[in-house]
Amino acid sequence: MRTVSDIMTRNIQVCTPHDSLTRAAQIMRDVDCGSVPVCEGKKVVGIITDRDIVLNCVADGKDSNKVHCHDAMTTDVITCDSNTDVHECARIMAQHQIRRIPIVENGEICGIVAIGDLAKENIYINEAGEALSEISEPGHH
Repeated sequence: MRTVSDIMTRNIQVCTPHDSLTRAAQIMRDVDCGSVPVCEGKKVVGIITDRDIVLNCVADGKDSNKVHCHDAMTTDVITCDSNTDVHECARIMAQHQIRRIPIVENGEICGIVAIGDLAKENIYINEAGEALSEISEPGHH
C-alpha cells in the first residue's frame, strides 16, 4: 500500500494569516501552483487560492499589499494524514474538487500532495470529480 507520505512534497511554502495577498501570490508564482496553506506555526488554519485573491481583493479594486490572508482564506481546510492511502487521498481530492491537499501529522503540516503527484502514481482525477487509476495486472509493475 502506497501512502501519501511516499509521494508528498515535504519542502512546502506556507503563508501566515497576517501575510499580505501579494505575498501569497508571490509564493504561488514561485511554486507554480494555485493555492498555499495558511499556517500559525505548523498548524494549518486556512488555505488561500488564486481565486480567493481575485474575488476578495482584485475584483473589489483593493490593494493586495493591504489585504491579509486571513481576510480572504478558506478556513474549512481539507487535509489528509501522512498514512492515508494514495487512492483514498485521490478520492478525497476528487470529492472536494481540490488540486492540492495539505498533509498533517499530529496536527502539524508535514507536506502537501498535488494532483500531479497522484498522476505519477497512475491515479488521475477527472473533471467530474472521480478518481481514476490504471489497473495493473498481478505481477506486472
